[in-house]
Amino acid sequence: MTIYYTLTFMLLAAEMGTFCVFVAPLPFQIRRKLFHFLSESPLIAKIAYGLKISFIFIAILFVDALQRMFRVTAEVEVAKSGGQGVQDVRTETSFAARKFYAQRNTYLTGFCLFLSLVLTRTFYIIQDLIHTQEEYAKLKKNTADSSRSDLVAGDQQKEIEQLKRKLATKEQEARDFETLKKQASQQAAEYDRLAEQYNKETGKVSDKRVD
Repeated sequence: MTIYYTLTFMLLAAEMGTFCVFVAPLPFQIRRKLFHFLSESPLIAKIAYGLKISFIFIAILFVDALQRMFRVTAEVEVAKSGGQGVQDVRTETSFAARKFYAQRNTYLTGFCLFLSLVLTRTFYIIQDLIHTQEEYAKLKKNTADSSRSDLVAGDQQKEIEQLKRKLATKEQEARDFETLKKQASQQAAEYDRLAEQYNKETGKVSDKRVD
């Protein structure tokens, strides 16, 4: 395998490893920190830019490998149909090897390009999922805080109502006391009047007063 196909294979292996990390059941906090680092790190941005250029060259290799595979396949079909070299084992082996290498290179570069698209889409999907989970956590926290506030407000309202009822009871008791006091004063005045009248009629003098 030539050096550029070896590098393509190494890149494909790295993509497979990265994909396994993306889909691994990691805890939410670790996943969030990982994707925040991947999306905000300047170093990762430079690496991603270099990979985009690499994928352009891999796409060129894919087109070249695809054309070579079609050409080798056509040559094998022509050789079989024309009967040229079919009986020669070495020629047949050579055609089979060329066809195998062409197919291998095509599949290698094709899967590398396909997996790059899958990785990109998976990255953005998981990033959106993390953002949605963060928004949900904030909304849940705000809802819980507002619920506690409503609960406290409800308790305060109950206390206010109880205080209002107690105040009304006290005011009623105060009014009853004032009424009773007036009645007592009136009765005392009436008693004094009757006592004076009795003293006048009987000729007796009395210093007794009802306070």
